[in-house]
Amino acid sequence: MKHGLRLCFLMRRPKMILFDLDGTLLDSAPDLAFSVNVMLVKFGRPPCGEEDVCAWVGNGTARLLGRALTGSLDGDPGPTLVEEALPVFMAAYAENTLVRSVLYPGVREGLATLAGAGYPLGCVTNKAARFTTPVLQGLGLLDLFGIVLSGDTLPEMKPHPAPLLHAAAHFGVAPGDSLLVGDSITDIQAARAAGFGIVCMSYGYNHGLDIRDAQPDAVIDSLMELPGLLAGPQQRRS
Repeated sequence: MKHGLRLCFLMRRPKMILFDLDGTLLDSAPDLAFSVNVMLVKFGRPPCGEEDVCAWVGNGTARLLGRALTGSLDGDPGPTLVEEALPVFMAAYAENTLVRSVLYPGVREGLATLAGAGYPLGCVTNKAARFTTPVLQGLGLLDLFGIVLSGDTLPEMKPHPAPLLHAAAHFGVAPGDSLLVGDSITDIQAARAAGFGIVCMSYGYNHGLDIRDAQPDAVIDSLMELPGLLAGPQQRRS
């Protein structure tokens, strides 16, 4: 069996599918890194590399900037510096949300196949709403999603289960009949807390760690694999 299909037949066929955005559907690291470096130079810090941003992204903008300003995944420069850095980053990223970012291979086709099969789809991301909607619109994906929840839509964001449960209630689907597709431990924690199934992409932004070690229900290499995975035997997860 290919490594990408590990544990796949332990999933329950969902009645709703939610998708993370950055690192799952969209390779946004190039534009994020560019905008982070605009901020770092402004504050007299050395620029970072795209690989650094891949390790830092995933827990909201404030955490990303805190990590960039300290050069550490656990870094905390203090709220004052982050507050000063935030508008600089936001201004740069507003002009660079889709300049270098691209969909991962198979994403457009996979989403179209799932939508055509009748699955209700949603997007749940920790990216700020002021960027989420323009990105999805610019990519031509917005109309595929029946609900879009950003990092500032609700009081809580992933890994808190609230966004996932909100989406399930929106579609009238039980958490046990719902699936999240993501790329990071944050997505796994949110899915487990909400009682969702969780499929992770083998690529993406997981702080430099192999997502398989976090034991999602399945790991796939392309979103094109998901429709076939869901067409398999419908067994309950243990």
